[in-house]
Amino acid sequence: MISLYFIRWQRLGGALAISVALSGCGVLSGAGPFKSTITDVPVDNPPYDLINLSAETIGPYMRPPAPAAVSHVSPTDAIVVRLVPGDVIHVMIADNAKEGAVFAPLATGGTAFEARVDADGRISLPYAGRLKVAGMTLTEVEALVRKNLKGVVTDPQVLVNMVGDLSGSVLVAGAVKQPGRFSALQGPLTLLDAINMAGGPLLEPHLVDVVVRNGKKVETLSYQDVLAGQNMPVSPRSEIIVERARKRFVAMGAVGKPGLHDLPSQNPSLLEALGAVGGLKETSADPKGVFVFRMTTANDGTSPKAEVFQLNMREPQAIFLARQFLVRPEDAIYVTNAAVYEWQKIISPIVQVLLLGRTIEQVNSY
Repeated sequence: MISLYFIRWQRLGGALAISVALSGCGVLSGAGPFKSTITDVPVDNPPYDLINLSAETIGPYMRPPAPAAVSHVSPTDAIVVRLVPGDVIHVMIADNAKEGAVFAPLATGGTAFEARVDADGRISLPYAGRLKVAGMTLTEVEALVRKNLKGVVTDPQVLVNMVGDLSGSVLVAGAVKQPGRFSALQGPLTLLDAINMAGGPLLEPHLVDVVVRNGKKVETLSYQDVLAGQNMPVSPRSEIIVERARKRFVAMGAVGKPGLHDLPSQNPSLLEALGAVGGLKETSADPKGVFVFRMTTANDGTSPKAEVFQLNMREPQAIFLARQFLVRPEDAIYVTNAAVYEWQKIISPIVQVLLLGRTIEQVNSY
C-alpha cells in the first residue's frame, strides 16, 4: 500500500518536473510583465510614473478639440522665373522692313526659333550670336536680343516664351501616385497644386509628411495641416518629398491583432486604437490590466520621462475615459492576461502529463 502511494507521488512529482520544463520551453511564456509587476512601483527612485486614469487625472492627457475651419486661401502671386541651363525657350523675331528683310514680318508670324540654354548658360540665335541668358527673365532676354540685332534689323520685334520649363518647375517625389517634375507655365504652383499634379499621396492624409526644400531652407509639414489651411506657394526649382509620417503605435499582450500599427486618425483615442487592433481578447485578457507605456520629455526639456497609464475597463466610465485619452506616436498599448488564464497555462501541462501517464498505465495493464 505504501509503495502504491509512493509511486503515485513519484508520478505527480515527475509531472510537475515536466510542467516546469515545459514552461521553460515557452508553454508558460507571455508577451510582457504581469499586472502586479507593473503596478508595484517602488517608492524610492521609481522607474516610471504610474497614472491611474480617472475623471480626476485624465485632464492633461485628453484629445485636443478639432481645429476650426479656416477661410483664407494660399496666395498665388506671380513668381519671377529666371532661366537656368536646360531651359528651352521659343524666340520669335519679326522684321518689318519692306525690302531686304532678314526675318519674316510680324503680319506673317515672324521667324520662330527654339533655343536650349546650354551648360554655359548661353543660347545661339542667327545674327544675334551667342547670348548669355542664364539668370535672366524672359523680358530681359527680349531686350538683349533686340540690342544684339541693332544694325541688322531696322525695328526688330522680339517675343520670348518658355517651352521647356526647368527653371520654373518643381519636383515631386516619394509616396505619391505619379512622381515627376511639373511645370508652372500655366501659373504659380502651391503645395497642393504640385501634389495633386503628382496624383496625390498614397497614404491617408494624417499618415503623410511633406518636406519642402528650395535651396535656401527646408521645411517639414503635416499633409493634414496643409489640407487644413497651411497650403503655401512653392518657389521655382523646389523639391517636394512626400513621405510616411512616423505615426505608429505598438499593441502587445491579450489583444486581437498585436504588432505595429498605423495610428487610425490624426488624434486617435485609446478606444480607437483598441478597436484598430481587434479589441481585448475575451478568452485571455484582464480588463483591469490595460496599460499605455509612453516616453516623454521631462520638464527640463532634456532628460526622458517614462509614464505608464492604467485603465480599468471593468468600470463603465472607462469607455468614456478611453474615448478621451490621446494615443501618441510610439506609444505601446499592453493588455495583461487574466489571472485565471495564467493559472490555466500552469495547470494544462500538468493535466496533460497526468493523462499521458494514465494512458500509458492502462496500456501496460493490458
